[in-house]
Amino acid sequence: MNPSQTNDPQALRSQIAAAAARLIAEDGADYDTARRKAARKVLGVDQPAPNVLPDNLQIEDEVRRYQALFQGPQQAARLFTLRNLALEVMDALAEFRPYLTGPVLNGTATAHDDIHLQLFADSAKEVEIFLLNKNINIELSETAHFKGARHEPVETVSFLWHNEAVHAQLYEFEDLRGALKPRPDGRLQRVDAAGLRKLMTQDVTLEQDE
Repeated sequence: MNPSQTNDPQALRSQIAAAAARLIAEDGADYDTARRKAARKVLGVDQPAPNVLPDNLQIEDEVRRYQALFQGPQQAARLFTLRNLALEVMDALAEFRPYLTGPVLNGTATAHDDIHLQLFADSAKEVEIFLLNKNINIELSETAHFKGARHEPVETVSFLWHNEAVHAQLYEFEDLRGALKPRPDGRLQRVDAAGLRKLMTQDVTLEQDE
């Protein structure tokens, strides 16, 4: 792609968002990497002005458009599978107040995406022991706190559930305070098992109405 000839920030944001969406939908790129690569393709520079960079919500909207055009039934089937598996895991981990986040929640999950959960427990060790007692092999890592850089990273437990990767971030109960507010676009940032069931029921209803 040749560098864009327009200087209109809004038009440039739209071009970058569309290019980033393709990288996310086709290659499984994360949003930051996709935005950076897309900006380089569209603008031909490594450090573009901040006012021409689309935010995650704008890119996510473009991902939805791209998937509707090019991935339709295939993406919908993948999303259905992941949401069902997520619900199974959440039911199994019910005592740790699991919430679903990420592409499986927002509806943009593809073959490149895993299931992302946030658990709220007295201690991370409780969750680890619970999984180990179920003979589930786990890997430990850290993930940035959803409340931002002012907070310490949280421990994350990763494991396989029916051959699909699950990443469960382990938070304290107090972190849940204020965490259920919707995003700026009105969509939910996280849902519990009941919320996921409701979302899946709505999806089935919409399919039947089409």
